[in-house]
Parts: sequence; C-alpha cells; structure tokens
Amino acid sequence: MTTTDRVSSVVPADWIPGPPQGRWTYDDYAAIPDDGKCYEVVKGVLYMCPAPTPGHQSISSQLVIYLGQCVQLAGFGRVFAEPTDVELNPGDIVRPDVLVILNKHLDRIQRTRIVGAPDLVVEISSPATWRHDLREKLDAYARARVPEYWIVSPSEQVIEVLELENDGYRSLGVFQGSAILPTRIVPDWSVPVAQLFAFL
Repeated sequence: MTTTDRVSSVVPADWIPGPPQGRWTYDDYAAIPDDGKCYEVVKGVLYMCPAPTPGHQSISSQLVIYLGQCVQLAGFGRVFAEPTDVELNPGDIVRPDVLVILNKHLDRIQRTRIVGAPDLVVEISSPATWRHDLREKLDAYARARVPEYWIVSPSEQVIEVLELENDGYRSLGVFQGSAILPTRIVPDWSVPVAQLFAFL
C-alpha cells in the first residue's frame, strides 16, 4: 500500500517510515509529512483512518454549533473539532471528531495539541470506523479517564452515551428522535437527538 491509496477502514499504517509499530510517540507522529491523510496512534501503533464523508461533517458541524452554545458561548469551556490532535497519554494520540474541555482543564490546551483527557469526546462512527471507535479508541479514552464518550451512528440516527465508571465505560443508553442526551458534562443540554441529524 502507498500513502496515495484511499483506505476504506482504519488500518495500521505499516508503510509509513518511523519507529516499529507499538513504539510511536507524539514526536514521531508529528514528524509525518503532511500528505492530507488522517493518522492516529493507539498503544504506540500508527493507524490511518478514512476521510470523513459529507454526512459525517454535517453532523460534526451541528454538534459544534450546539456544544459551542452550551459550553463555549456560555463560558464553561472550549469546543474543538477534528483535526485537533489530542495526546491522551504517551503512545495514544487521537483526533476526536468533536471534544469539550471545561474551564478547570484549559491548561491541557497547548500550542500544538491538547495534552491530557478532554472532558467529553464524540466520535461519529461509520462502517469503516466503528470497530476502531468501539475497541482501540474506547480503550484509549478509558485509559486516559475521559469522563464521557458519545458514539454517534449516522446510519441509525442514534447516539450512545458512555460514562466512565472505575476503569471502563458504562452505557447510559442509546438515544434517538426527541430524546435528550443525559450528559453530565454539558451544562443545560436540551437538544433533541434528531436535530443533530437534521441536515443529512
């Protein structure tokens, strides 16, 4: 495989020059030439991710708008969208689709990346990414102790809310239609799930 090939799923990027798989660091990751591709590192393994679709980006935009109103404009913290590098731990560098950093953790926002756990991460899953989102990335978020993780399914127009409990995540349910997500991170969240899919 070459760097010009388009991937249809998340795959280990074994062809990228660098350290052996399992030993990638942020410095190694940051040294990858900008080729327009999406890369992440989990447990020191470099992965290449598929490019987002227009539908994916539509949902992301809606999330940023509504989270921005509830968090950023309300003065509770900051909201970021992909591509924002997040170094959860040494050897875990991810690009959540959307993330929230509350005011008490603003020191985690560095010049080149966020270092440490966001308060909320959102991943918009697709047939190409759902395994990665529910295995490698879920484990990475749990290791970093991210308090809340939303998994968005565009095809079913549902969102699952996961809450950190001890060393793993507990599902608070799968929500759709007029349901309001039971978030403990976002103040005054009152957006029906269906509104996040309004422009698909």
